[in-house]
Amino acid sequence: MAKLVIVESPAKAKTIGKYLGKDYKVTASMGHIRDLPASQLGIDVENGYTPRYITIKGKEKLVRELKDEAKHADGVLLATDPDREGEAISWHLANVLGLDPSQPNRVTFDEITKKGVQEGMAHPRAIDMDLFNAQQARRELDRLVGYKLSPFLWRKVRRGLSAGRVQSVAVRLIRDRELEIEKFVPDEYWNIDAEFGQGRTAFTARLAADAAGKKLAVTNKDQADGILAALEGKTYTVTQVDKGRRRRVPPPPFITSTLQQEASRRYGFSATRTMRAAQTLYEGVEIAGHGAIGLITYMRTDSLRVSDEAVAAAKEYIGGRWGERYICKTKRKYKSRSATAAQDAHEAIRPSVPGLTPDEVDGSLTGDTAKLYRLIWSRFMASQMADCEQDTVSVGITAGNYLFRASGYQVAFDGYTALYEEATDDKEKKETALPPLEQGQTLPLEKLHADQKFTQPPPLYTEATLIHALEENGIGRPSTYAPIITTIVDRGYVERDGKKLRTTPLGQAVNSVMLDQFPDIVDVTFSADMEKKLDTVENGKANWVDTVDEFYKGFAKSLENAEKNMEGKRVKVADIPTDEICDKCGKPMVIKSGRYGKFLACSGFPDCKNTRPLVKDTGGLCPLCGGHMLVRKSARGRVYYGCGNYPNCKFMTWDEPVPETCPKCGATLFKKKGMLYCAKEGCGFEKPVEKK
Repeated sequence: MAKLVIVESPAKAKTIGKYLGKDYKVTASMGHIRDLPASQLGIDVENGYTPRYITIKGKEKLVRELKDEAKHADGVLLATDPDREGEAISWHLANVLGLDPSQPNRVTFDEITKKGVQEGMAHPRAIDMDLFNAQQARRELDRLVGYKLSPFLWRKVRRGLSAGRVQSVAVRLIRDRELEIEKFVPDEYWNIDAEFGQGRTAFTARLAADAAGKKLAVTNKDQADGILAALEGKTYTVTQVDKGRRRRVPPPPFITSTLQQEASRRYGFSATRTMRAAQTLYEGVEIAGHGAIGLITYMRTDSLRVSDEAVAAAKEYIGGRWGERYICKTKRKYKSRSATAAQDAHEAIRPSVPGLTPDEVDGSLTGDTAKLYRLIWSRFMASQMADCEQDTVSVGITAGNYLFRASGYQVAFDGYTALYEEATDDKEKKETALPPLEQGQTLPLEKLHADQKFTQPPPLYTEATLIHALEENGIGRPSTYAPIITTIVDRGYVERDGKKLRTTPLGQAVNSVMLDQFPDIVDVTFSADMEKKLDTVENGKANWVDTVDEFYKGFAKSLENAEKNMEGKRVKVADIPTDEICDKCGKPMVIKSGRYGKFLACSGFPDCKNTRPLVKDTGGLCPLCGGHMLVRKSARGRVYYGCGNYPNCKFMTWDEPVPETCPKCGATLFKKKGMLYCAKEGCGFEKPVEKK
């Protein structure tokens, strides 16, 4: 009889099955098979926080099939993912199938290649109870908060609400940033710039100090005008030239958080979208000429460790592709920020076969997976390449009693930048090359101007910057970043405005209650300490029951106090005013949020119960019937554009209408992948999008 190997997903089962052969049968559990009951707490708080696990609804048949297959197999191996959740799935499978968790029936694969699978199968082990207990403690903490706190929010804010332990902190971070922006008082300042040269030799120097080197701060127009007047007719002389060389070290390979941040900046991917593509790459894809292969190592990791074998393979490829000079001659060691001993068992996210280039696999991958593989491959390869070397120059230019400065660089050796440049949120003007300049040289002034500026508040969070903040503050772990954002958006506490994240009136109301009544839950330091305690459980240095008990006693007391503090009180969720007028009573309409999203409602409610859908007109016209093109959202929250005359006209498109008409037929143009095109039947006009 064949041995039974159980993994989470059919894709993973298919890939591993090809490596193991006929002596093994590989099947999938389809994720978790058991959990706490949805309809009740499921935790015996009075008796050691004993959980009551039940088979997840809809998985009864699957569990019966797994039991039957295990009964007839020549042994069972549990090969779920190598992290807390994977260990928990294996523990539950062992429990259901009657396996002894202390026996070596657990195997893990950091990469799903032939070598990776053989390595994992050669080292079976017992289920790691510390790892499982860390997951069990997290599950119970989240259940206790959600189950006990949600009814309170129902009574005090709105029915149907729920609260999460980590999600509440994320909402607070977003709201705190919004309040910081609202309270921000801009300071005026002026930049005074001198422009020299023309064409390729043109460059700009900025006023930095007086002739004695004392830094100048220009804070108003009168001061700026006075400096401009004092500089009139003055000679501009190069009085200082400092040359040097600097090295730019490549960024480290990806961990979960940095992969999500870079994919967001570069491609606009949500964290969930990134992890979905990464999961596919890890579990295995059919690649022409290679068969089924897992293209990347495990994608939920805090570790920056890279195996010697992978480093050697990368350097061999780099030498063959770019030459010996491009190989990093030392072994780079990147320090992981927060990886625990257990998490450091994983490597950083890297290609499982470094020599398998994105161009080789491109034809076998779809859009998202192709983009993500190229990103992961390029970042890893760059991390093993030589530094970029830049010749720098900084000049001081004196005019009258003032000193201007300019700096620039020229690339002496491109190094890793021949392959990869990290995306950034910083939109400040970058340094450019300066023409050859010598001390004592007189420069002809082309233009002198003063520009009024104001200091700017910090920007709203995006998914990328929120994930960075969560990681920096030690909140959550690699497996939780994407679910945190998905949850707070799905619950209606936060909404996306392009790439930016904003709290809704509902999110603001809930955050206010949490701050007032449950300060520990939304306290960043408290949440980070909780994560550290879970890590301590994972490392076998703390008891999971004691950890849960310590938290719950404080939380239960806060809940008791909150009930007393808010007895007879209810928090009103603010409506958003609009310029729309109710067509039934003439009062202003407001935007409200309901189970199915936002809608317009009369501010005269309950006297007037008039409502209507909230739609945004793009200004474009339907190419079929001439109706207004409206912004719509799919069931999954994806924006599309549909005709306002629906259902009589069913024209819809994912492509955005633009405020430009077709020069051939006058119809609205639509934008798709860098092109503008006319959707009117028979027209066929298209042109590239003009770059600004």
